[in-house]
Amino acid sequence: MKRFKRILASFLCAGLLLAGSVQPSMATGEDAPAPDTGVTINVYNWGEYIANGTDGSMDVNAEFTRRTGIRVNYTTFDTNESLYSKLAGGGASYDVIIPSDYMISKMAREGMLEELNFDNIPNFQYIDEQFRNPEYDPENKYSVPYTWGVVGIFYNKNYVDAEETKSWRVLWDEKYSGKILMFDNPRDTFGIAQKLLGFSFNSEDTDEWDQAASILKQQKPLVQAYVMDQIFDKIAGGDAWLAPYYAGDAAILVEENEDIGFTIPTEEGTNFFVDAMCIPKGATHKAEAEAYINFLCEPEIAAANMDYVGYSTPETAAKELLPEEVQNNEIYYPPQEILDNSEAFVALSDEMNLYLDSLWAEVKMGGPGETATLIAILVFFLLLYIGIVVYKKHKRKMQAA
Repeated sequence: MKRFKRILASFLCAGLLLAGSVQPSMATGEDAPAPDTGVTINVYNWGEYIANGTDGSMDVNAEFTRRTGIRVNYTTFDTNESLYSKLAGGGASYDVIIPSDYMISKMAREGMLEELNFDNIPNFQYIDEQFRNPEYDPENKYSVPYTWGVVGIFYNKNYVDAEETKSWRVLWDEKYSGKILMFDNPRDTFGIAQKLLGFSFNSEDTDEWDQAASILKQQKPLVQAYVMDQIFDKIAGGDAWLAPYYAGDAAILVEENEDIGFTIPTEEGTNFFVDAMCIPKGATHKAEAEAYINFLCEPEIAAANMDYVGYSTPETAAKELLPEEVQNNEIYYPPQEILDNSEAFVALSDEMNLYLDSLWAEVKMGGPGETATLIAILVFFLLLYIGIVVYKKHKRKMQAA
């Protein structure tokens, strides 16, 4: 997915942050590191999605270890689907994961998440009311919001008029053929088509999904590539002129390149997403994982973290610590009318997920016709191979005779 390193022009004073946020219960003194507990938690997050000490930022994981004595083994994933596959396959053990809204509801439904003990997460008090008890976790049993944002469109100002990007229709405009990028995941890509058609992201009507697949197949000849983080190089370098992406990744590219603009489509509406912190079922260090989640919710830590990451914080207390230009930037914090015209993903039924997977394969392949052609070609070469083998065997027998 979804993450682009935010190069900071200015940063909250690290010393002030540390002095203001150290809790006596978490360290042996205001500045003294806590003794090593011998515990290491495994954290699985999106790439470029935590402040790591570069570009003058706070090293969040190192600071957590300094205060608590709990070490952090930090690894990354690139899509919700790859996260799910790894956990469902039982190939890895994690203590904290940070999936997106619809994947949280799917994993909760399948019994893959631990219920959180909020006695160990007192900083949940800072999470704004609008982010509590969300549709993907109605009783707030399994998750604590980490970031949020909306989806919009990058465009090259030299070739695309800003007015065009107020509608998703621009991604189907033939005059931009070969200069359009699309998400390389089914929920985001189908979501754009669904909004263009006036359907819900979370429809269980196969006819609506078929219609979305149909217009995505029509669009495919215009699409240069289906990509994720690769869009930054392609858009910044001028190889592509249009690409949908997440608002949290947009501001820095817009700030650094005067040729690039970013619009949140208002005609049809857009996706409102939340990534949240969860604990997988059977986590080895649940209490320590909850301490980590609590740490990330401290307003000073959340502010330092989000100032680096570039996404929006679900805590007003943290937002107020950010530079004013960030607080007032409508890419990070869109006006309420845009949020009112947005929709979040929730988990689809298992049957619909399977149906979506088949439609996505058709879109990527170009439709059932191309799939049939590919199969025919493979069969032809298989028969040709068998024919060659049979001919060689027959030739050897003739020579032996």
